[in-house]
Amino acid sequence: MSLHTELAAELADRDVRGLRRVRRVLASPQRARVTVDGRDYVAFCSNDYLGLAADPRLAAAAREGVDRYGVGGGASHLILGHGTAHHELEEALAQFVRLPRALLFSTGYMANMGVVSALTGRDDAVFADKLNHASLNDAALVSRAAFKRYAHNDLDALARLLATTTARRRLVVTDAVFSMDGDIAPVAALLELCERHDAYLFIDDAHGFGVLGEAGRGTLEHFGITSDRIIYMATLGKAAGVAGAFVAGDETLIETLIQNARTYIYTTATPPLLAHALLASLQIIAQEEWRRERLRALIAQLSDGLAASPWQLMPSETPIQPLLVGGNDAALALSARLAATGLLVPAIRPPTVPQGTARLRISLSADHEAADVARLVAALVQPA
Repeated sequence: MSLHTELAAELADRDVRGLRRVRRVLASPQRARVTVDGRDYVAFCSNDYLGLAADPRLAAAAREGVDRYGVGGGASHLILGHGTAHHELEEALAQFVRLPRALLFSTGYMANMGVVSALTGRDDAVFADKLNHASLNDAALVSRAAFKRYAHNDLDALARLLATTTARRRLVVTDAVFSMDGDIAPVAALLELCERHDAYLFIDDAHGFGVLGEAGRGTLEHFGITSDRIIYMATLGKAAGVAGAFVAGDETLIETLIQNARTYIYTTATPPLLAHALLASLQIIAQEEWRRERLRALIAQLSDGLAASPWQLMPSETPIQPLLVGGNDAALALSARLAATGLLVPAIRPPTVPQGTARLRISLSADHEAADVARLVAALVQPA
């Protein structure tokens, strides 16, 4: 059988199991109201939690960045690509999350790959929550460290793994806010285990940064936690509305990543105009508390409204609100029914989520109005 025939058979099998992914074409700015494939929708599928992706102030800052720095980064950070805008943003991010230093990466995926592979190797062990983002799992595999996974938020299982390991370095990696369930990791308890077993804690705060904590400083601020054992990562294309990611920690950590993180060293720096726009985004995140207040109000409205829904809204105090449906076909059918009424809510299926837990992943934004949520609730509680 040729490669082409094998691939075609695999795609056909995806179709049979309801697992084929299909791209939509967005023709408008990323907002709560969008034009997709030639039709207007209210979208509940963006990670633009604070409604900043189309903010005119960020667009103006990006234009200013173009005028000042041009378009492309032109070189890797260690050759000639590390510009003033990148440097100023790193300093601003470190100050914002109240950690000594920060280091920019092109994407969250690259940040996770870079950190785990730079800090661990064959003699080490990585301990991971089973619901972690795929990038953390891939990072552990690439590192060649022993890869130990524990059931979601099962601290007893993690404690047993840590107590019996003989690894030289022990790194616990976890989502701060789990991207498909919307729940928050027990960071304080994880840190206590790390302190007890001489491990370090790597936190992926992609979905908490900008949303949780005082002024949107993230999950560490949300819990009031500081520790030299914590390595902090957050992305800048979700609540911050632009692109990229950063890792924050102490001086030694950041210098080690500059020397050893391959996804930082061997890639062209992001366009400096994006870093310039992110400086404006940070100011908005810190100053406009109404955006987080609106999110909290919309979350409460959705939770109250779906109490009568035939499907279970999973517990989450974050903008990620998963509606558990169960079967792949049922989730796809419900998503299609909503789309027919002008509401865009994605169906999430295995392998992104465990078998039998297909769901609608409702993502709320400060750009939504109460009327948008009321419309979604009405569509979900009415009989099919």
